[in-house]
Amino acid sequence: MCGIAGYIGECNENILNNMIQNIKHRGPNGQHLYIKNNVGFAHARLSILDLRVEGNQPMFNNGGNLMITFNGEIYNYLELKKMLSHKYSFNTTTDTEVLLYMYSEYGENMLDQVHGMFSFAIHDFNTNITFIARDRLGKKPLYYTSFNNTFLFSSELKSILVHPKISKELNLESINEYLTFDYVPTPNTIIKNIFKLEPSSYILLEKNKIKKKVKYWSHNFTNKINIDFNVAKLNLDFLLNKAVSSRLISDVPLGVFLSGGLDSSTIAYYAQKNSTKKLKTFSIGFEDKSYNESDYATEVSKYLKTEHYSQILTPKHTLELIDEILPNLDEPFADASIVPTYFLSKFTKNHVDVALGGDGSDELLAGYPTFISDYFKFPLSITPKFFIKTLINITDNIIPVSDNNISLDFKIKQYLKGFLSSSSHIHQLWLGSFDPFQKMKIFSSDFYKKVYDISGLSKSDNYYNSNVLFTTFDRTIYTYLNTYLLDDILYKVDRASMLNSLEVRAPFLDTNVVEFINSLPKKYKIKGFEGKYILKKTMEGKLPQNIIYRSKKGFGIPLSNWIRHELNNEIKCVLNSAPESIFNKIEINKILNDHILRKVNNRKLIWNLFVLIKYINQEKLSI
Repeated sequence: MCGIAGYIGECNENILNNMIQNIKHRGPNGQHLYIKNNVGFAHARLSILDLRVEGNQPMFNNGGNLMITFNGEIYNYLELKKMLSHKYSFNTTTDTEVLLYMYSEYGENMLDQVHGMFSFAIHDFNTNITFIARDRLGKKPLYYTSFNNTFLFSSELKSILVHPKISKELNLESINEYLTFDYVPTPNTIIKNIFKLEPSSYILLEKNKIKKKVKYWSHNFTNKINIDFNVAKLNLDFLLNKAVSSRLISDVPLGVFLSGGLDSSTIAYYAQKNSTKKLKTFSIGFEDKSYNESDYATEVSKYLKTEHYSQILTPKHTLELIDEILPNLDEPFADASIVPTYFLSKFTKNHVDVALGGDGSDELLAGYPTFISDYFKFPLSITPKFFIKTLINITDNIIPVSDNNISLDFKIKQYLKGFLSSSSHIHQLWLGSFDPFQKMKIFSSDFYKKVYDISGLSKSDNYYNSNVLFTTFDRTIYTYLNTYLLDDILYKVDRASMLNSLEVRAPFLDTNVVEFINSLPKKYKIKGFEGKYILKKTMEGKLPQNIIYRSKKGFGIPLSNWIRHELNNEIKCVLNSAPESIFNKIEINKILNDHILRKVNNRKLIWNLFVLIKYINQEKLSI
């Protein structure tokens, strides 16, 4: 796990060095670069495999014509190495060198056989072709831009922004989308003309120009298999066991995030099963009981006999962490759970360099309450929008405002809000912050005229409508995987962990696990009001029943109360500095005041605005 950066075209050593130093938190064990002709690659190393200097990057093949800079882990690299060993000699025990010779042997087609989390660039000095790729699910980030015969790429946006010729101009459509999603959806970024490479995609550059851009893999929901449920459970058990065991390979200490929920407990079970010694597990708790899950993590640890570490995240420490995290984010990101995720990563890094997590299960197996909510949506989906807005107002006036985690007033309001747009938008409006009507109010009149699509959901629409052969349920899953999982969950875990130089691996997102789950019928994923049905049945007898079937809790922080008290002054100050070219300050102040006076819980809207405006001011972005 590392940070990468590079250029093809006009640049220099000083700029490239600044680029890699700007993301050295991703690789604190050494930063190196190599420049030849008009090509420069840089690498910040977090040493996981082959800790010798021979494992440093950029790395070359024996012929010296291929150069690679690579971020990630290839989980089947030993199999690939064995397959190549008859033809190539290896100087290291790294997966990096395996990628070099896979490209030498198979070219672009290498990606069909490579399984892992990765973003990398390979340059061939003989052909002057550069090959840049990202993993199937988008676990590892890759940003890029091109201008004036120069192509730049990096693991993080902030690295690209150090180039003196980059224009730090806001992408206005990205602002609109961010307010809806709580993040800027791929492929755009908050900065105009800088992009995120989509998952399961690669770019081929020839003479520093994009020759082609290809999607080499995609989720397939049409190849459903006719399989007995008990056989399906056995297959899932086998695939999860294999996925976890392959992710235990490391030359440095390794552990598991353990929240006490089903997903992390499942990973801990298979990790302990495949470990020859006591597994290290890590959890955090909160003083507010409605947010605290640490007792469940302790229970699972005792059941599995792991070596467990836990810490309490206090309000005072959380507020300190907010000031530590926000200035270091690449883009505005309004999922407040990044704060406890960051704290968990920081705490875990004191003991290990690699951690396994349970990310991906909810999206693959319909684990969110939103999937259960689908059962009740028909009557409201045909109800006039003005009536829905009236219901929301009635809810605000009748149901008492609560600061508890996922409180009743919050759930009802979010649920009703989903029906303020088309049926394909319901899930995203449940997850996100601003609906179209709210955005119409907070935008300045001039900015509103520039907005192409006030819903901000065209990216979501593209995924939902991309394959007419998918069922409605599978379209929803497909949209989650390409939006919420990619740009919220995976972004959050990557940034929170890598800011602490910790590698996090996600066994649920193993290619074979993903493809198998996608091939299963809906009834194996959600049965009645039970999401993740097959996983729960698979884990019976392996975990305590109350852990398997307990209600899902989000990994949140008590923002609602803090906005009224501990964060009140800073939030007021930041919101008052909102650029008038974009925002209607009167409406923003109303959103804040209504929350402070406990008329309505506006914590998602306020936090969304706070993060965005703070980012714009911090980066001094032009509009």
